[in-house]
Amino acid sequence: MRMTRRLAAANLLALLIVSCQAAAPAAPPTAAPAAPAAAAPAAGGSNVGGCTVTKDVRIAVVTHGQPTSNFWAVVQNGVKQAQKDLCITVEYSSPETFDMVRMGELIDAAVAKKPDGLVVSLPDASALGPHVKKAVDAGIPVVSMNSGSDVFQKFGILTHVGSDEAVAGMAGGRRLGAMGVKNAICVNDEVGNAALDTRCEGFTKGLAESGAKMKVLAAPTGDPVGVQNAVAASLQSDPTIDGVVTMGPDGAVPTLKAIKAADRLKTVKMATFDLGPDTLQAVQGGEMQFAIDQQQFLQGYMPVLLLMLYKQYLLMPGGGQPILSGPNFVTKDTAATVLSLSKNGIR
Repeated sequence: MRMTRRLAAANLLALLIVSCQAAAPAAPPTAAPAAPAAAAPAAGGSNVGGCTVTKDVRIAVVTHGQPTSNFWAVVQNGVKQAQKDLCITVEYSSPETFDMVRMGELIDAAVAKKPDGLVVSLPDASALGPHVKKAVDAGIPVVSMNSGSDVFQKFGILTHVGSDEAVAGMAGGRRLGAMGVKNAICVNDEVGNAALDTRCEGFTKGLAESGAKMKVLAAPTGDPVGVQNAVAASLQSDPTIDGVVTMGPDGAVPTLKAIKAADRLKTVKMATFDLGPDTLQAVQGGEMQFAIDQQQFLQGYMPVLLLMLYKQYLLMPGGGQPILSGPNFVTKDTAATVLSLSKNGIR
């Protein structure tokens, strides 16, 4: 079932893009929408290039990703590409740090502008749920992305686009276990993000199948030096650690530095979630064993596309189930190809 949904996501994206580029179908007899009026990009939105007419459709996107994050830069590229392809206005906003109070305020501000659709990530459903519910109660269609696959239905969200973190974690743990890892750490540099907690839990379960163990190492968010110091201290205190997994490139780069500084590169096998040029180069060079790609460009692109089609034709795929954007494993054999796409901000 999960594989079917993953394939369906890829097929869906191709079909929807074709449908947007093709001539619009005739309106049903009961509805005769007026021709879309031109609209200038709203404040905070990206400019729509290459469009002779900008459709009178405005989508708001609010995520928890920090502006400095390499991962979220790719998500934003997906959002921008969707805006360009669809000739609509999209406003993107996020807090400066992992701050649920601030993110709730940003959601409220977006809802107050009455957009045609709202895209949100849900790293903390208890904190953000009430804000999202305001949008739903106001009649604003909402699609969640990245995090929240297990809770989006509770808030009246139409569908969710993202990776299944439990499945990804379990598969990653099995891979490390098959490589002989017995004692690993899961470096979580965004404690409180339910999706990352699920990743570590999945890895722990996957490793346990081969008799291995894993513990979570809490590391500071947005602080590469702090992450490196935390990993270095853990490696020093336990010489039997032979496996490490990180939550993304922002944590992977300083973690790899700590492993190298400890001269443990030959004895510690490393993996990471999500991609970046530095991590892909490490995979290509054999310093990291693999990276788990949730294909976040799709997480930026697809929700905007879905809300556009919902606005125009009341179309919404998924059947109430998440639309999977991943996971996809990148190994030494495929890293070079993916690296070229990563440098272009797509992977």
